[in-house]
Amino acid sequence: MNPRTDRPRCAAHRGGAALWPENSLLAFRNAIALGCDLLELDVHRTADGELAVIHDPTLDRTSDGTGAVASVTAAELRRARLRGPDGTLTDERVRLLDDVLALAAPSRVELLVEVKGPMPGLGVHWDRGADGTAVSVPGPRYEGIEETVLAKLARAGLEARATVMAFNPAVLERVHALAPRQRTALLVEVYHVEQAGFSPEAAIGWAVKAGATDAGLHHALVNEAVVKTARAAGLRLGAWTVNAEEAMRRLAALGVDVIISDRPDLLRRVLGLAA
Repeated sequence: MNPRTDRPRCAAHRGGAALWPENSLLAFRNAIALGCDLLELDVHRTADGELAVIHDPTLDRTSDGTGAVASVTAAELRRARLRGPDGTLTDERVRLLDDVLALAAPSRVELLVEVKGPMPGLGVHWDRGADGTAVSVPGPRYEGIEETVLAKLARAGLEARATVMAFNPAVLERVHALAPRQRTALLVEVYHVEQAGFSPEAAIGWAVKAGATDAGLHHALVNEAVVKTARAAGLRLGAWTVNAEEAMRRLAALGVDVIISDRPDLLRRVLGLAA
């Protein structure tokens, strides 16, 4: 997965969360049919050690289930019906990472697999240390989740088509220790930079320090200085979650490598890729 040479690559955020039930097989199937370059998805650990493809640490918002994902088994999870973008229940079910990998394998689509944590929030906050450098304060992690993600990618033969992402640099450091050649991306939110008192381009240095090959920044952080800093560091740069046409055009003009959107249909039209 090399940096772009002509246009940003189109990534369907949670499969296209504004169009279909987020993180559903329907969303991923439709995003592949649409021609998206990448699928973005989230994983949490279940009570029996499987990996659920769901954004939140609980079932409540996106399904008719309740409680923590970590408190239910994979079999129990599969019974939960997903809600669509308008909140109504659908026939789609919460799926496991194995299900998504099996769907993606026959296609050419690449994967952005975000490793989540067991608590609400992004799993890390950033402070300014006494020496003026940024210091990450990681939150709780699922024990062994990195090993499980890597094993499943390898079993499916998709490790070369996947980037493992996290807000928590400790996750990426663990992935790098286990699989030094695996692509990884450090994710950075606006308030991470603001609370630590740094300029946006400092986030690129955080990604380098974590051993990441990529940086995934909230689109409001991305400017010309950030793009230049990422290029100088040899990192692929992604921007999320970009749903407005004006923002898509701005980021494409800046030269980001990947644009992640809940509206991959709109993004493809903006990039001149729609049929």
